[in-house]
Amino acid sequence: MYILLYKHLLSCCSSQLSQTEDRRMASLVSVLLTTFLIFTIIASASVNLSESTRSFTIVNDCKETIWPGITHGESFNGGGFSLKPGQSAVYTASPGWGGRIWARTGCNFDKNGNGTCQTGNCGTSLNCTRPGNPPASLAEFSLGDVDFYDISLVDGFNLPMIVKAINGTGNCSTVGCDGDLRQNCPSDLALKANGKVIACRSACEVFDSDEYCCRGTYGNPGTCLATNYSKSFKQVCPAAYSYAFDDPTSLTTCSGADFIVAFCASRNQTVCSYHDKQLACNQSKGIRPISQGWWVPMLALPLMFKILVIF
Repeated sequence: MYILLYKHLLSCCSSQLSQTEDRRMASLVSVLLTTFLIFTIIASASVNLSESTRSFTIVNDCKETIWPGITHGESFNGGGFSLKPGQSAVYTASPGWGGRIWARTGCNFDKNGNGTCQTGNCGTSLNCTRPGNPPASLAEFSLGDVDFYDISLVDGFNLPMIVKAINGTGNCSTVGCDGDLRQNCPSDLALKANGKVIACRSACEVFDSDEYCCRGTYGNPGTCLATNYSKSFKQVCPAAYSYAFDDPTSLTTCSGADFIVAFCASRNQTVCSYHDKQLACNQSKGIRPISQGWWVPMLALPLMFKILVIF
């Protein structure tokens, strides 16, 4: 449509000018119309980019296989795949997507995809049919004009994890853990299998009290405060929810970002993922390897040259 409009204007204006002005003015009109066309296309492309899908690169930095779970999973249907140590996968979400990503551990599925997991279990099949069972570390997202994201340990902890925003604008800080809570889990919260701590349960799940579950008279930020249990969670994962009203240091906002969700990673390390035969690391802005605006000056160069020729 833009090209047809451009051709019509160019033909009309050049015809009129050739009768009243010299060729130099006609060439200048050509340059101006071409400039108008380019910037109209750029404006259109910017709108399309703002409405584009988002990518979530899910990385397994653990020494064990994990089975990611995704609620409201669109392209992955709730999960249904495994990641061996060092592997990664890309989940694509539509604009406005909201949901959770977590890891299942200690899973055993048969050839038909039926089975269970030690932590993060979400039904009896490889594809999650419901949210994961606690205890499980959760990455939570709500995408829109402004994206909200966090790591939540309110339902307990099964693996250290982080979320890094890539190429976004705003705060866009990294959230999650600096260590592994399983190594220092309070003994009365520890979940064990074969004598090994495989997860750290929440105090709410273990004691089922209003104080620890932030309910009843404790159901507001003024009365539900940090406890010794939540403080032990916060010490290991300072940029994560340790209890229900732990908002000030836990909820983060960003706009227009893609995300890396890395398990068994820490906030201060470089997280790399390998997907489609390409290596991408969080310290590089190269998940989009070429800037989306590189072609603007390239289009402008011929126009500059043509103006110089005219004058």
